[in-house]
Amino acid sequence: MNFLHNVVWLLILIGVMILVHELGHFWAARLFDVKVEVFSFGFGPRLFGFRRGETDYRFSAILFGGYVKMAGEQPGDEGVEDPRAFLAKARWQRLVIAAAGPFMNIVLAVGLLTGLFMVKYEKVVDPETHAVVGHVLADSPAAKAGIRDGDRIVAIDGNQNPTWEDIRLKEIAGAGTQLGVLVEREGKTFHTTVTPVLEDKAGLGSAGWSARADVQLGALSPGMPAEKSGLKKGDLLISANGQPIHSVLRFHEIIRGSKGQPISIQVMRDGQVKTIEVHPVFTKLDGPERWMIGAGVEQRLKFAVTKLSFPNALRESVSQNARLSAVIIEFLRGIVERRISPRNLEGPIRIGQLSGEAAREGPSTFIMLMSMVSLNLAIFNLLPIPILDGGVILLLLVEMFMRRDLSLPVKEAFFKVGFVFIMVIVVFVLYNDISKILPAG
Repeated sequence: MNFLHNVVWLLILIGVMILVHELGHFWAARLFDVKVEVFSFGFGPRLFGFRRGETDYRFSAILFGGYVKMAGEQPGDEGVEDPRAFLAKARWQRLVIAAAGPFMNIVLAVGLLTGLFMVKYEKVVDPETHAVVGHVLADSPAAKAGIRDGDRIVAIDGNQNPTWEDIRLKEIAGAGTQLGVLVEREGKTFHTTVTPVLEDKAGLGSAGWSARADVQLGALSPGMPAEKSGLKKGDLLISANGQPIHSVLRFHEIIRGSKGQPISIQVMRDGQVKTIEVHPVFTKLDGPERWMIGAGVEQRLKFAVTKLSFPNALRESVSQNARLSAVIIEFLRGIVERRISPRNLEGPIRIGQLSGEAAREGPSTFIMLMSMVSLNLAIFNLLPIPILDGGVILLLLVEMFMRRDLSLPVKEAFFKVGFVFIMVIVVFVLYNDISKILPAG
């Protein structure tokens, strides 16, 4: 049942992305009086549709994508001599048409969050925003940099007064890169450098530190010790074996260092303190074998829910999208520089799962996901890869610089390489999605 639910919400998500993206190309083409022959949801054979004016609006067999077919779009096409053909237009006009699709996805990302924040804006009010370190793993990059539990991160990589979200984003994208850190301890500050390492499992940078915050139990694995002992999702962790829990990493460290010995866990539930004994088991659920109890652990954040005026909502939306854009670009750069594992790329299967999960959590979560996917799609399409909008823009910029057209064989070779590259990416992300679903052998 969840599978069908995920598929439905994935189609809704992808449908909106396609509609907005292709409308960008369509409207820009109409603005410059380019003849649009086809506006298609999906690729491949035409399933059904209707014709209005000179344009065939259709649904095609493969729904994961879409396109706008303009007259005279490629050299050798019929109608290339038509003054309304795409290639008959000035290069700057063709560049605007190519850029209009990603631009509309950016507009959608900003618009969705603006509308959401005018209805519901959640601001974190937890002390975690003060960037206090809850725990540092032994022999981790943070430990080697001299950082200790209780230190406060005043600045990281030029970012002043960062939240833990800012710190984590720098960390995951900074594997193998020295990050300058300004640390405050007992009223005094000092500078140090932290070089996150690449985690084999997650494929992301890790410095081995975590926020000082309240920690609660997340989802429990059926049949595992946490569930059997009576722990419940949402329990607030107070201590484990008498040691206070102010960090997700600290709790994991205690579990994995138990060597199978029972652990006395003190939790707060419904205003009452309970002490529960749990016996870890040596097994694997999502990685190598280790001692575990089968419980997710997460920070418990406190939010103040309010509504923003349109100007403030727009300002916050632009700010959040700008931060996310910087993270996406840094993430892609990390993959190219082989500092971040490409296993973190998500394909249609994983996006389908996320769509279903977001829809089940509520409209605001789904809108947040749609905004994020739209921004990712815009940035991906602007990459200078042949057959993508960014590839078209790159060729046009080269021709504008040279003041002449590139030869047809050069353009054909450029787009053939791009097609092969995109197919390789498609196969990889599908394999990546499937490998995350299948149990480890």
